[in-house]
Amino acid sequence: MAGPGVAGRARCHPARLPGGAGVADAVGDGVRRRAVADRRGPRGVGPPDPVGRQEVNALLRGRGLVGLVLVGVVALAGLVGPLLVQWDPYQQIPDANLLGPSAAHPLGTDDLNRDVLARLLSGIRVDLLISLTAVPLGALIGCAIGALATFTSALDVAVQRLFDVLLAFPQLILAVGLAAVIGPGTTSVVIVVVAVEIPIFGRLLRSAVLRVREAQFVTASEVIGGGRGHVLRTHVLPNSLEPVVVQLALSMSVAVFIEGAMSVLGIGVSPPDPSLGAVLTTSLRYLDLNPLFALSPLAVTALLVLGFQLIAQAANAARG
Repeated sequence: MAGPGVAGRARCHPARLPGGAGVADAVGDGVRRRAVADRRGPRGVGPPDPVGRQEVNALLRGRGLVGLVLVGVVALAGLVGPLLVQWDPYQQIPDANLLGPSAAHPLGTDDLNRDVLARLLSGIRVDLLISLTAVPLGALIGCAIGALATFTSALDVAVQRLFDVLLAFPQLILAVGLAAVIGPGTTSVVIVVVAVEIPIFGRLLRSAVLRVREAQFVTASEVIGGGRGHVLRTHVLPNSLEPVVVQLALSMSVAVFIEGAMSVLGIGVSPPDPSLGAVLTTSLRYLDLNPLFALSPLAVTALLVLGFQLIAQAANAARG
């Protein structure tokens, strides 16, 4: 029969930790910490916050807002400006060869008697059309290839070797090489930009998918019976798109740069169609006669690229 001392020891209190908290308190703290960790993202059991919320908030303040304003102003000029200018961008005006700035022609005229402002505004529209068409299309194809490559190791190896070859070349060199095969023209520029962007987005999404697949909430979904396709579609892909959002803005600026470089090299948008690169190419020959002729497409291109870069920086900062 146990004595009083043993009974007293049986009714002992919970052990105390050095900080004064009991075991129950410590367990409670651990549970709370795990719950917080679960809500923080891929390392926890719970899924991370919805993709896009932080990025949208970041775009509405600071650098993101400045970038949106810059891109918005340039886009508005390209969409509305041609309707407000009295000259057609293709119209050859009699007795108006290489005129300087005036009330009738604020930026002067070019060597073919065409109004520079009219061609510049129409060129903005062409560049935005190329960027907003080619970059999302390249992102869609690249992300699809990158996601599918994670299904089997053989396909993954083949896709990665192809991406290695394409990414071994600088983007401009690859674009020039493809354009030399396809030929000049607006459609050719779109195809070239799509081809340049596919390996970038493909490798980016593949890396994100492999990282998210190791998360506990993905493992939990697989344990309860979720098929690979279902898990990929409903859990992995939605939580792998954060870096893609940043790359979209960066690639928009790259597309503008590629179009300009290709036009300067004579393999971009075909004459007489206007673009920022085409206007710049013509203006460089007459820099001494009308500096504003050359500075205007440079300034617009710089504002457009800067705007997209600021948007990308804001979205990247929002990711933490």
